Amino acid sequence: MLKLVRLLLRLLFRFEAHGVAALHAPGPVLLLPNHVSWIDWLFLGVCLDGDWRFVTSSTTAQFSPLHRWIMTSRRTFPIDPTSPYAVKHMAEFLQRGGRLVLFPEGRISETGTLMKLFDGTGFLLHKTGAKVITAHLRGAHRLPFSRNRDQKKLFPRISVHFSDALTPPRIEHGSTAEARDRLADWLRDQMVGQQFRADMEFGPRTVPEAIVATARLRPGLTVLQDVSTRLTYRRFLMGSALLARRWQTLLPPAATRVGVLLPNVNALPVTLLSLWSLGKIPSLLNYTTGATIMLACARLAGLTQVITSRAFVEKAKLKLDPLTAGGVELIYLEDVRKNISAGEKLAAAAGLIGLPHTPVRDPHDTAVVLFTSGSEGVPKGVELTHTNLLANVRQTLAICDLQDSDRLFNALPMFHSFGLTAGLLIPLLRGFPVFLYPSPLHYRIIPMVAYLENTTVLLSTNTFLNLYARRAHTYDFRSLRYLFAAAEKVQEATATAWMRRFGVRILEGYGATECSPVISVNTPLQPRHGTTGRLLPGIESRLIPVEGVAEGGRLHVRGPNVMKGYLNADANAAFQALGGWYDTGDIVTIDPEGFVKIQGRLKRFAKISGEMVSLTAVEDAFAGAFAHHGLRCQVAVIAQPDEDKGERLLAVTNEPRLTLAELRAVVTSRGLPNLWAPRELRVVREIPKLGTGKVNHRELQRLLQEQTPAAVKS
Repeated sequence: MLKLVRLLLRLLFRFEAHGVAALHAPGPVLLLPNHVSWIDWLFLGVCLDGDWRFVTSSTTAQFSPLHRWIMTSRRTFPIDPTSPYAVKHMAEFLQRGGRLVLFPEGRISETGTLMKLFDGTGFLLHKTGAKVITAHLRGAHRLPFSRNRDQKKLFPRISVHFSDALTPPRIEHGSTAEARDRLADWLRDQMVGQQFRADMEFGPRTVPEAIVATARLRPGLTVLQDVSTRLTYRRFLMGSALLARRWQTLLPPAATRVGVLLPNVNALPVTLLSLWSLGKIPSLLNYTTGATIMLACARLAGLTQVITSRAFVEKAKLKLDPLTAGGVELIYLEDVRKNISAGEKLAAAAGLIGLPHTPVRDPHDTAVVLFTSGSEGVPKGVELTHTNLLANVRQTLAICDLQDSDRLFNALPMFHSFGLTAGLLIPLLRGFPVFLYPSPLHYRIIPMVAYLENTTVLLSTNTFLNLYARRAHTYDFRSLRYLFAAAEKVQEATATAWMRRFGVRILEGYGATECSPVISVNTPLQPRHGTTGRLLPGIESRLIPVEGVAEGGRLHVRGPNVMKGYLNADANAAFQALGGWYDTGDIVTIDPEGFVKIQGRLKRFAKISGEMVSLTAVEDAFAGAFAHHGLRCQVAVIAQPDEDKGERLLAVTNEPRLTLAELRAVVTSRGLPNLWAPRELRVVREIPKLGTGKVNHRELQRLLQEQTPAAVKS
């Protein structure tokens, strides 16, 4: 009978089981799978020997004769979940050498991803010392028997992935409740990690393959939208295929890297997919840096062609003469589109023209080149592989319950990895719509568009969120359920304003271009205010001690999302010498529960009288303290050499009425050391910013060097 059921599952669902050898581990052992449908037990049961018992609810078994037949058989271990003795009975069974299957969430997931774990699971691990096997049911969330909102299929492809038999850590100190919670956290990490590993091993291996695989599930879904057009997956693939045909004649075969200079419009993802389908490497140029820096980046990447838009260049008033004078050919999309015939469009619509069938590429080949912000020096060219990008997407999806019904709004430029990975690739690969908006600076318009589009997921930075909050109607973000902020520290005033005005919690994250970019992020399931959340699955960390810093250290990370390397020879040599570790340059602390707290960049610390002072922390103290001077009053802090104390703090503001005495009063009122007080205050017309809203400290230093002494306030 068991063989017949296994055969039926294979025929109907193409069912496969991986890692089944672990199931032969002797008891006591707990098998802990995710729970996404009513028939999960069936896919697990065909893999198990007869002595395994499924923990079931005796109360749920009374709902109907079918429930009773399934949940009270010889293969089940019925318990009353409301009874305080339920866990005791399971513990006794395990201590006798039993083998139990327990769905640790205690219910079917409403999101398709892992929800909170049943409290008793950690207690069982603590009291019994049982081995643990985690299992991930992949694809079962699309079964008609699931409760989540994802699109259902009658016979989706389903597989189950078992971990090795794991030994839970022994918790020797603390109360039973503390041990239970720590073991539950450990178990959750194991289950999330199992999902991530399964997705990486058995999912598509390159970005274009992953996009096409998702498109096949929902070809008619309007997945891309900008201010003027909407694209379904079908039209997205069709447009990419037509462009790819043009690139085969316009781009030299030897041109591996191709520049892309476009804003957040549908043409950008269409261009990216067309280049990927040919094995080309898009190199995204940051148009906010100016033509001189763009030319330096183009030369670093060896670019001879840059794809752009004539309408964009004119509207943004970009001066690209240095690029063309430097030998870079500009290819305008408007000209390319004119040469696509009606016959080609009809052929593509009929499916006669598709994406090029290039040979399977190595997933460790470079997928995209991005350039660092250059806020503290010359931009570096970062090579991110297909594996890097896919890993970061899957790491994020493993801990965030993003669903088919979500709608993401992205105004962050995609020449930065936050805008590219989180703002484009996550919705494209997960399969839900994204609205691409060309600029994050339209503070009055963006809240209105977010409202009209029923946005559920918003990405932004502290600077932009501050400005949106001041101009938005209190109802504009009514549909928002996820608000992710990164690229700069979220200030307390910003978090408070969003919670009070809109009832929205900001989920702060942390990352770097070199890490594709997400390293850690808060989630509704595991939030901790004042931190940037826990490290994503698959990421290792180490803290290198820093002289003068008492707590924490310089963060190094390693994982599948960490870049292939830099285009810059010196920077790349330094990175490769670390053996896969990436030096973030940030001073952080990591608490016992794994939450990361950023103290500041090492370059943004000043050493005053032998003590390390975080310039970021000083700026945070000033944030929001001077609203009476005007809504846009800002204060940036930099360090300058000092003969007596090594360095001293200099404050820079765009508010001429602000005084040094007011700054010192804030330092005193916050209980901060006197060393943290700036010794000088200067006024500039506007504090320079990068495309992400972060202060451009390199440009700020240049402005100060050009200032006259009259700008100094004491």
